[in-house]
Amino acid sequence: MHPVTGLSALRIKNLGCGAGILALLGVVLFAWLWVQIDRFGQVDRARRADVIVVLGARVWPSGRPSDALARRTLHAVRLYQEGLAATIVCSGAQGTHPPTEAQAAARLAMDRGVPPEAIVLEEESHSTEESAFFVSEIMHARGWQRAIVVSDAYHLWRANLLFGKAGVEAYPSPAHDERYPLSKRAYLYHLGREVVAVAWYYVKSSLGLSIIHV
Repeated sequence: MHPVTGLSALRIKNLGCGAGILALLGVVLFAWLWVQIDRFGQVDRARRADVIVVLGARVWPSGRPSDALARRTLHAVRLYQEGLAATIVCSGAQGTHPPTEAQAAARLAMDRGVPPEAIVLEEESHSTEESAFFVSEIMHARGWQRAIVVSDAYHLWRANLLFGKAGVEAYPSPAHDERYPLSKRAYLYHLGREVVAVAWYYVKSSLGLSIIHV
C-alpha cells in the first residue's frame, strides 16, 4: 500500500469513528431529553399565584380556538374558579387567521364565566420565548411575580425554562380537558419536536443568542 494512500485511509477511518461517536452522543442526548421533558410535563405544579398564563396556540379560520388553545384556556378557567389566581393572562399574537390567539382564548374564558376585568391580553408574541418576555413585562409592570403557566404537558419544560429566564416564578400546569383530548400519536409527535426545540434553546443560551423581536 502506498504510504499516502494508507494515511488517507486512516484519516477516513478516524473521521468515521468520530462521526459515529457524535451520532451516538446525539441519540443519547435526544433520549435523555425525551424522558426528562415527558416526566416534567406529567406533574401539575399549580399553586396560589398572582396570575394564570395561557400560552397561545393556533386559531381556526372560523376564528375559534384550536383544540390545543381551547384545552389550555379551559384548564386555566378551572384554576381561576378554584381561586388559585385572580387574573388570567392570555398570550399570543395573530397567526394565519384572526383574531389574535390571546383574543380567542379570552373570548372562550369569558364564555365560561370569567369576567373581562379578570383577563389581561398579551398580543405581541409569536413564540414561547416571546410570550415569556412580553408576559414578564406585563407582570413586572404590575408588581406580579408568580404565575401558573398553562400549556400542554410536552411544552412545559421549555416554557418553565423561558419564564424562569424572564424573571418569573413559574408553576407549570399541564392542560387537560375531556372535550379536547390530545391523542397519544399527537403527543409523541409534539414531544419529539419539543426535544429539538429544547436542544436548540440550550445551544442559543450557550452562545448568548435570542430570537425575541421587540
